[in-house]
Amino acid sequence: MEMARIDYSLKIKGDDIARGKANELNMSPKHSIEIATFIRHQHVNDAIAYLNQVVTLKKAIPFRRFNRNVAHKRGLPGNWDAGRFPVKASKAYIRLLESVKKNAEYIGLDPENLEIIHATASRGRAQKAFFPRAMGRATPKVRESVNLEVIVREVA
Repeated sequence: MEMARIDYSLKIKGDDIARGKANELNMSPKHSIEIATFIRHQHVNDAIAYLNQVVTLKKAIPFRRFNRNVAHKRGLPGNWDAGRFPVKASKAYIRLLESVKKNAEYIGLDPENLEIIHATASRGRAQKAFFPRAMGRATPKVRESVNLEVIVREVA
């Protein structure tokens, strides 16, 4: 029996590399993309700690790309104003980052010294359905899904 092959968008090889991927998660692609942009080039433990504060609504994720009609939030890192609290996507990223730490530990890397070198979120398949409306009508709806991938490197 052959296992399914998991391909990553970035082909990086090395002994100090660990990967993690999650497919077809039911959440907002825009929130996922903003979180991926934010956590890129951070230490894994710092990213997990920040995302835990997002889940408890203490800190916000800066929205740099999808920030139309997004209110300003106090205390955002850098000189950025627009931000939100994407709780559902943050929980998924926390779970994925914990998985990447376990993968790194399994191959012999130090899970405390990992830096995120690649984080992406891409749109997955869309599930089409409809809302039943009054007078026998219907309105289409689309449930979006997301594919997440994270690659980390051990730093000295």
